[in-house]
Amino acid sequence: MTREEVLEAFRAAGALLEGHFILSSGRHSPRYLQCARVLMDPARAERLARALAAALPEAARAEAQAVVAPAMGGILIGHELARALGCLSMFVERPEGVFELRRGFALAPGMPVILCEDVVTTGLSSREAIAAIAAAGGRVIHAAALVDRSDGTADLGVPFTPLIRLAVPSYPADALPPELAAIPAVKPGSRKA
Repeated sequence: MTREEVLEAFRAAGALLEGHFILSSGRHSPRYLQCARVLMDPARAERLARALAAALPEAARAEAQAVVAPAMGGILIGHELARALGCLSMFVERPEGVFELRRGFALAPGMPVILCEDVVTTGLSSREAIAAIAAAGGRVIHAAALVDRSDGTADLGVPFTPLIRLAVPSYPADALPPELAAIPAVKPGSRKA
C-alpha cells in the first residue's frame, strides 16, 4: 500500500480526527488517529497488516515466532500481523500499571518476537512492552506499527518499521499553543495516564 492509500483507509473509516486530544503519553495534539476505527473492518485490517508484514525486513519476517502487542490499541493489528506472518499472537496488558504477559501466554526463553503497535508517538509504551517481553523470556528482534506519528524521532531501542510516518505536532500540557488551549481536551485512547 502506498502512503496515500493508508491515509485514505484512515479517512474512509473516520479515523483521522481533528480537535484537542490528550494522547496516552500525556501530551496534547490537534490530531488523533483512532486505529480502532480503521481496524474495525476485518478486510481493511487484513490489508493493512499484510502491507505492514511486507514492509518488514525479510530477516525479521523469517525469524519471528510470535507477535506481541500492547493492550488495548495494538491487539487487533498485532493479531492480524501475526496471521500475515504465520506465527503466534499474544498481548501484554497493565493490570497493575506495568505491562505483563497474562492469560496463560508464555514465551520460550529467547523466543524471537516482533512487537506490534497501532500508533507510536514517543515510544514510551513500546519500550515498556519490550521490557515486559524481555522479563517474560522473549527477545524483541523488531518493532512494527501502523503509524509512527513521531516522524522517525521515537527511539524504541530495536529496529522499527511503521507502515507510514507522520509529522503530527504534540505539546506538553503546560506549553499549548493558544488555538489548542481554546478547545476543550478529550482523551480518546485506552490508557488513563
